[in-house]
Amino acid sequence: MVDVNSVDRWPTQSSPRTFVARRQRLQALLRGPALLASGWPRPRNFPHNCHPFRAESHFLYCLGRQLPGAALWIEPGQARLYATPPDPEARLWHGPEPTLEDLSRELELEVRPLSELGAAPEAATLAPQDPQAAEWLAARLGRSLHAEAPAPRDLELADALIELRLSHDAAGIDQMRQAAAVTVDAHCEGLRRTAPGLREARVRAAMESVIVGAGMTLAYPPIVTVEGQILHAQSHEHVLAAGDLLLADVGAETPEGWAADVTRTWPVSGQFSPTQRVLYQAVETAQKAACAAVRPGARYRDVHRLSQRALLQCLIDVGLFSGSLDSLLELHAVALFYPHGVGHLLGLDVHDMEDLGDRAGYAAGRSRQLDPSYRYLRLDRDLRPGMVVTIEPGFYQIPDALQAIDPGSPLDRALNRSRLAQFEDVRGIRIEDDVLVTETGHERLTGALPTDAAALEALLRA
Repeated sequence: MVDVNSVDRWPTQSSPRTFVARRQRLQALLRGPALLASGWPRPRNFPHNCHPFRAESHFLYCLGRQLPGAALWIEPGQARLYATPPDPEARLWHGPEPTLEDLSRELELEVRPLSELGAAPEAATLAPQDPQAAEWLAARLGRSLHAEAPAPRDLELADALIELRLSHDAAGIDQMRQAAAVTVDAHCEGLRRTAPGLREARVRAAMESVIVGAGMTLAYPPIVTVEGQILHAQSHEHVLAAGDLLLADVGAETPEGWAADVTRTWPVSGQFSPTQRVLYQAVETAQKAACAAVRPGARYRDVHRLSQRALLQCLIDVGLFSGSLDSLLELHAVALFYPHGVGHLLGLDVHDMEDLGDRAGYAAGRSRQLDPSYRYLRLDRDLRPGMVVTIEPGFYQIPDALQAIDPGSPLDRALNRSRLAQFEDVRGIRIEDDVLVTETGHERLTGALPTDAAALEALLRA
């Protein structure tokens, strides 16, 4: 097992030239000016006690700095930053901050005081996720922002940023490698700390300490739970028992905002039970089949379908379903235990660009299907080099889904409930890796963390 105490990881910054090049590529796609806001810190309960600030991702993509109260003006041929000058009185509490001149030299960009940003209704923009920041931006632009009905110029800006951000440049991939390495360390620490009698919160804290100690933050609220059938479980109060499986979905984020997203499921006792091993290996089979299909030109929807077929065939083989693979697929039988999509885009956000909805996730001419096998599929694009996607099939015994089956229906007749009862010690299993599409195939960025059941058991015993 990796000794995280012997690994001194710390983030390295991308060169300012990285962001100059990104802004130039965006400028080349624009027909008029655009304004991207960073956002503002949000107070928790009084003005000086704020939630941790995280800038809007489109702003970060073009600048790489977590600057609160800033706006980036971009138009064909030029760009400039409007920022808040440092408050001399704040030095007492927070220490010296860079002046606007310092920022200009560091970022290789013209920087002006935010107060000089006047009304610019002609500028395209993207509404920030924070309503207060969106209200501020609308006031600055001198026009309303409608997230549900964006102006045509705003849609053009969205499409330009989607085109740029779908395939990551070398600097972005380097950032994701850093996040992946720290995330692997965190999962190794979680494995090391797992023991019967501890609360989930103790394992979560151990994993989080590795990420914070490496100069990063959490990319999303961590899922560390024995109730793996709750897909995004946020409680960490349960005490671990020897017969439990612990599902840990935890990822790091670099200071520039780039994310990792990894899930592993392991036995609290240190060894999978026979029934747990059977279903774990079924999920691993599906994950391996899906990862192997990631290559340039592959349609992500087909990768998803391949993972469904692989998992369903395993469930037929172990006797949970009767019938042919194709007939069970038509019944959406696999969605009973694997209701979500095989994964999503990964980059500056853990679900990258989902602030832009299916416009980012679905290629032109493709739309989300509403049947149980596809309705939660977040991505339907042809893969291309530089894309990073997650591959994360799972198996979950969800009581509501099982109870909702119509008695006597074809799906009810195909499901062997007596056989399913023998797997009562499996609530949820998910295996997730971050996969980079290369020129010739793929690379598993988080491949240093094993998926094999025996390898995980060895790590738990180490």
